[in-house]
Amino acid sequence: MPLDLLVSGRIATLAGSRGFGWVEAVGITDGRVAFAGSAVELETRADPFTRRIELDPDEVAIPGLTDAHLHLADGGLASDHVDISQSATLEDGLARIAEAHARLPADDWLLGHGWNVDRWGGWPTADDLARVAPGRRAALWAHDHHALWASAPALAAAAVDTSSGDPEGGLIRRDAAGAPTGVLQEAAARLVMARVPAPDPDRYVELLARLARELVRLGVVAVHDPGGLSLQEGLGGGIAAYQVLDERGDLPLRVHASIRAEQLETAIAMELRSGDPLGPPGGRARFGWLKLFADGTLGSRTAALLDAIEPEEGRPVPPGTELGIWLTPPERVAELALRAAEAGIATQVHAIGDRATRASLDALAPTAGRTALMPRLEHVQLLHPDDRTRFARDGIAASIQPIHVRADAPAARLLWGDRAEARGYPMRSLLDAGAVLAFGTDAPVEPIDPWPGLSMAVTRIDGSWPRGSAPFGPDERISLEQALRAATVGPAVTAGEDDRGRLVPGQRGDLIVIPVQAVTNPVEPGGALATARPRVVVIDGETVFDV
Repeated sequence: MPLDLLVSGRIATLAGSRGFGWVEAVGITDGRVAFAGSAVELETRADPFTRRIELDPDEVAIPGLTDAHLHLADGGLASDHVDISQSATLEDGLARIAEAHARLPADDWLLGHGWNVDRWGGWPTADDLARVAPGRRAALWAHDHHALWASAPALAAAAVDTSSGDPEGGLIRRDAAGAPTGVLQEAAARLVMARVPAPDPDRYVELLARLARELVRLGVVAVHDPGGLSLQEGLGGGIAAYQVLDERGDLPLRVHASIRAEQLETAIAMELRSGDPLGPPGGRARFGWLKLFADGTLGSRTAALLDAIEPEEGRPVPPGTELGIWLTPPERVAELALRAAEAGIATQVHAIGDRATRASLDALAPTAGRTALMPRLEHVQLLHPDDRTRFARDGIAASIQPIHVRADAPAARLLWGDRAEARGYPMRSLLDAGAVLAFGTDAPVEPIDPWPGLSMAVTRIDGSWPRGSAPFGPDERISLEQALRAATVGPAVTAGEDDRGRLVPGQRGDLIVIPVQAVTNPVEPGGALATARPRVVVIDGETVFDV
């Protein structure tokens, strides 16, 4: 059968279990790789109608990337909100909020994201918001989306006051008199967010599609969306948006979309199973995982730890939270994961602290092998050495976002002490123990660009750090080839896709063309790998982006 597309040049197929698998040419027919090998042999399979991509000497082709943890639907929506992630100080953040307040109609909520307690040197307050947005209902997520900064009118709308108790899995930060300061952590954030009007569905779809197109231009051909906006009825939110786009044929990349705990019974009633299409049978949107939260985060001081958090001068943690908090009690995580597995739904668990990762491994082990998709732990930012072998042994994938090291290194060293580099972000240890590793960005917590994260996995240092900075946990560095596999093969294996991630016969024809220096000179912080940009992106044998 003649080839539809012939790609010739230096091509990394990632064939086998190790090495780049270099070949001279790849031929694609009907959206799948038909041949990978020598250019001379492949020329005999082409005809006058075969489209061609000829790589320049300074280019290579690799399989298209999959972001295994990216809040695509919510990330699109966040682009409509106030972004203060680049604000180095509270005053700078407030200046941006003041500008947004001046533009908005009086009755509109002011929504935003990106503030960082470590960068600002303290927690913001509702009084701060009153200075620049008086009378405004305002709610802004922290950079990790595990704490919400709310104005006094927003707190009043949610009936949060001095008499309010902390909800299960949440904290209301209070002043010395017991009054709410304006920061709601973890489940407490829902008290306010439940009062925020649902986004316009058409605008939601438009923003999702726009962000998806940006991802394709970066070389991302598939995404695992761990869900969000689950306060809407039914499945709603992102899943509904994916269905609309897929049915219109306008979804530019592949998506596995997950649900949250409150949506589980709806999904079971609909007889949805992990891996099922959400739109047309041959479409690009599929049902992913049940997403649960075991603990909080490093930045919010709520990650569940085996040993207490390091003390911070002048900034004590609320009593009883020295070991972090459970957002969902371990026994409840186990109960929900088993309930989901019995219905054919795999589970992914947010687990950052070493106590949370251990409990989550316990919860997921009985579900392994019972669903089409692998059970998985998200983030795995602190892992006790005794638990490193359990991922491979129990068939649980490790979904890690290496870009978090860039922002988290100072806080990890401060809050976790010697544990941080000995147990933190354990990529090498997990690979050596045989685990399936799947990389992502966690956007919009971090930018959507996957390339700085790949660089961080290889170098454990970033060009934005002060000159002379030491790598964070250098023993956990991995090779470029291993990093690329964690961004291609690993996510495909995690999602039960045996026909994606490599450029070998029978696999989907997904590839990207990038500068050769990203491969030959990847290790300089901020260098060719961190700044790589594809010239060409091919999905299912069709060129979807070409500079």
